[in-house]
Amino acid sequence: MPHKTVTESAAGAAESPPAASPKRWWILAIVAVAQLMVVLDATIVNIALPSAQADLGFSDGNRQWIVTAYALAFASLLLLGGRIADLFGRKPAFLIGVAGFAAASALGGAATSFEMLVAARALQGVFGALLAPAALSLLNTTFTDARERATAFSVYGAIAGAGGAVGLLLGGVLTDALDWRWTLYVNVPIALVALTGGWMLLSNHRDAANSKLDVPGTILVAAGLFSVVYGFSNAESHDWGSPLTWGFLLAGGVLLTVFAWWQTRAAHPLLPLRILLDRNRAASFLTVLITGAGMFGVFLFLTYYLQLNLGFSPTKTGVAFLPMVGALMVMAQLGTTVLVPRLGPKVVLPLGFAVATAGMAWLTGIGVGSDYLTSVLPQLIVIGVGLGMVMPPAMQLATGGVAAEDAGVASATVNAMQQVGGSIGTALLSTLAASAATDYLAGRDATSPAVQAQASIESYTTAFWWSAGLFAAGAVISFLLFRRGVPEQDPEAAPVVHM
Repeated sequence: MPHKTVTESAAGAAESPPAASPKRWWILAIVAVAQLMVVLDATIVNIALPSAQADLGFSDGNRQWIVTAYALAFASLLLLGGRIADLFGRKPAFLIGVAGFAAASALGGAATSFEMLVAARALQGVFGALLAPAALSLLNTTFTDARERATAFSVYGAIAGAGGAVGLLLGGVLTDALDWRWTLYVNVPIALVALTGGWMLLSNHRDAANSKLDVPGTILVAAGLFSVVYGFSNAESHDWGSPLTWGFLLAGGVLLTVFAWWQTRAAHPLLPLRILLDRNRAASFLTVLITGAGMFGVFLFLTYYLQLNLGFSPTKTGVAFLPMVGALMVMAQLGTTVLVPRLGPKVVLPLGFAVATAGMAWLTGIGVGSDYLTSVLPQLIVIGVGLGMVMPPAMQLATGGVAAEDAGVASATVNAMQQVGGSIGTALLSTLAASAATDYLAGRDATSPAVQAQASIESYTTAFWWSAGLFAAGAVISFLLFRRGVPEQDPEAAPVVHM
């Protein structure tokens, strides 16, 4: 296959794309390892939180900061990280990101206080924001053959979609077998593999070397994204009426609006608006946002249900998610390489959302006495099939066809959408679930274990219904926004040239 691509590229000389890198599949492996590390960290620490809390002695109120510190730093700096990769080269951005992430993980594993752990998690977010866009844009510029590129993105998208569940499994195994600290230390060996491979395989190329960094734009978007994520995380710990919630959400909206206006004026915009003006790409960004929001409903509340109601251990909980991961990975491959090239995104993505909606609605049938095999397993497989048809194709469409100098920042926008979506989903669903439990307990004997158990079921099923609603909205939005037909692409054209 490599020979075919090289000879065809050579034959075309002037118009043809550059020859595909003979090391491209190894590069995919390294990028996949690095991406897995970043995605794992969104959930791996969740399962370890109770143990870390007992060890370091921090309050329930402070517990969310272990998760939020990572999300805040990661989301607010992603666009800057993507632009740095474009300006200074993807190889140094990738290597510094991996090395910094490993160092921050080691610091977190060795934490002797709550403050030290929060600082380490924030640092992980900072280096993750440099690493994630560099990794995705490396795929975008390494794979020049359309068919191979679809395969590469199906692998990447499957990891992005399934990494959360893998994080829960790994977090459970490490916490049970060793210690909560290993949920952070585990990143060090993973990073060493990615660092060694990246150093040997990647070549440095600066596609936007003549541009300059848009400092006002960087400050505006970082502050805007920070405010949005912080506002939503406050909704979970305070309430929607708190100035810390609506004040930050309002400020975030204003800052992001000013950022969008500034991008039309800046000489070297951080996020060139040409990236957002393509209809399929804009639809893909929205799709990733909605998927991120809905998916957290599955991971978060099903984890609680399996552990607290069905009595699963952390390890068993992680294993329980594996069928969903398997279904997601199979459909990721089918979706990007077979379905979208034949049917187009206007058919495949709404259909995937509809399948995920059905799976989530079916999952609301859980009860106090339900068992995993009949009330959880089939539903998880259906949800995995649906998300596998949505997530990887959306990521491919979001970054396909961008100019080489914009690959990093387009990739960063995908990651930012997923992160912000996750924050919105976590805050929104947690608040709705909590109020459903409170409503159920009103006028009932709250001291009764049976009433308490049923109240928790009410909270989970409410979250699942809202997740189903988010996926249903995704089906409608993706149907309305995506263009008809298959994405226009000459099968031998490089995806990184101007379309």
